Amino acid sequence: MARILVVEDNLPLAEGIAYNLEHERHEARIAEDGRAGLEAVRAWSPDLVILDLMLPELDGYQVLQAIRKERNAVPVIILTARGEEADKVRGFRLDADQYVTKPFGVLELIERVNALLRRAAARAPVAAPAHLIRFGDVVVDTAARTVTRGGRPCALTPKAFELLLALIHRDGAVATRVELLTEVWGYGAFVLSRTVDSHVAELRRKLEVDPAHPRHIVTVWKSGYRFDAAPRTS
Repeated sequence: MARILVVEDNLPLAEGIAYNLEHERHEARIAEDGRAGLEAVRAWSPDLVILDLMLPELDGYQVLQAIRKERNAVPVIILTARGEEADKVRGFRLDADQYVTKPFGVLELIERVNALLRRAAARAPVAAPAHLIRFGDVVVDTAARTVTRGGRPCALTPKAFELLLALIHRDGAVATRVELLTEVWGYGAFVLSRTVDSHVAELRRKLEVDPAHPRHIVTVWKSGYRFDAAPRTS
């Protein structure tokens, strides 16, 4: 099921399109002017937009231009009663995906919708599973509690693995030695040791390209350590 926004000021036509989309098990919403349509795109994040050109408030060209300026790549099918080539060229230059001239068959429009949705799904990047964390050539599998580097297994001690996760989960924030001792080893804040430093050295030796100049497990002077998934340039 996909979310499809119909931006059309001819309400009977819009309702007919929406009815047929819902019959195909899609969720459909209607906006009757360009401004409402643009607001719906921003608020609802549809999977596809059916956009009439001749709209009150903002015309279809203005709506499409605003969508693309916001780097929104949602597929857009333009509907228009004007079949001139210049109008089609203008629509395609604004990155419309398809152009349908009125009058049209609703079933044909639905087939175009389904074809565009299939194409968009095929182009969409496959998201990495939530339990996989990647940085550089390292992959951390939090479910299996394994680490690979360059596709090869990388053996970490249990505490080193816990320390790595503690740094990663701070999402770039600095962790003090005391915080890491308490979280990973369960020590009280009054305990001071070089335990954290020795385990950080192990992580760098096994996971950094150049352990002497680490890019991911970084020392923050007089504070502690920070994990950078993407090395900082400044």
